[in-house]
Amino acid sequence: MTDNVYSEGLAIMKAGNGVYTVGVGPFDEYASAPDSGTAFYCNDFTLSDPNPWKIPARVFEIDSLDELGGENSELNLVWEELKTSGFASVFTEINEKITRGVIEKSVPVATERAKVLSGDPFSLIRKMAPLGSPFFTYGWSAKGKGFCGGTPELLFQLDGLALKTMALAGTAKFDEKEVFAVDGKEIREHEFVAQTLVAKLSDIGKVTRAERGIMDLGKLVHFYTPIEVELFAQHGIDILISKLHPTPALGTLPRNVETLRMLTEWRKSLDCPDYFGAPFGLLKDGVFRAVVAIRGVHWQEGEIAIPSGCGVIEASRLVNEWRELRLKREAVKGVFGL
Repeated sequence: MTDNVYSEGLAIMKAGNGVYTVGVGPFDEYASAPDSGTAFYCNDFTLSDPNPWKIPARVFEIDSLDELGGENSELNLVWEELKTSGFASVFTEINEKITRGVIEKSVPVATERAKVLSGDPFSLIRKMAPLGSPFFTYGWSAKGKGFCGGTPELLFQLDGLALKTMALAGTAKFDEKEVFAVDGKEIREHEFVAQTLVAKLSDIGKVTRAERGIMDLGKLVHFYTPIEVELFAQHGIDILISKLHPTPALGTLPRNVETLRMLTEWRKSLDCPDYFGAPFGLLKDGVFRAVVAIRGVHWQEGEIAIPSGCGVIEASRLVNEWRELRLKREAVKGVFGL
């Protein structure tokens, strides 16, 4: 059972080297952002929750997850074999759509699962290794299910008329960094994301795109492009979330009703957790920050799941994408000591 003190729910967010902001339930739920105070934003990938704004009964800050108190529960897990067949089938479908010109890119997901024989998955929140910049640490637990992790991807930060976001796409092992820097396939994948974001944001503000760089995450590296926008006018947070989520890094290109429907069907066929890649955010002191909930663990009903996604474009090859997915899951397991 989840610790009694957090049985009504728990939310956590930390940016880089900052402090953890912790919200304790019960949570009041609302359809739109409050005018003041602290609120968490928690929704699934399809944004189906009519009341995604969660206002906690109590809020506090901590420097370490150890300060949450309680005892760490040792998990006894039995991992299931992750077979390639389902993913390979979806990969083939995506390639067929690309060849026909229906899409340029999509993001299938492979999920590794384990049965929980003993222990409480809630303890995974405490077991997260301390992650500083450039990671954002996030976590959510309520009604016997939850997720937590450390994501390098910011969906956007909004402070008045100043909006910050990023393109984060293209992945390699750290020891392949020099080859990665000139890899045409990885560069094209990244540019799909960066150029689409710039085009999408240009109609609401003055966009400044920085040069493409490489983000070092330890065992993995990614291409990374910071993007800043000086908005022409105020925009509601919910409108901006709908506009930016999902980015091409986790979504599809082009993005329209039909391609998003296909993406949703592919995710369902691969049994992807509902909250993987979804926006998770914190509104605090008038500043809103939403991250993309990747690089984490999900749990419910005696099972934990570690999903990973990869961008598939015309130049993608199944063996390379399957390897990238494994590398991403191994990085997550390292954070949790799994």
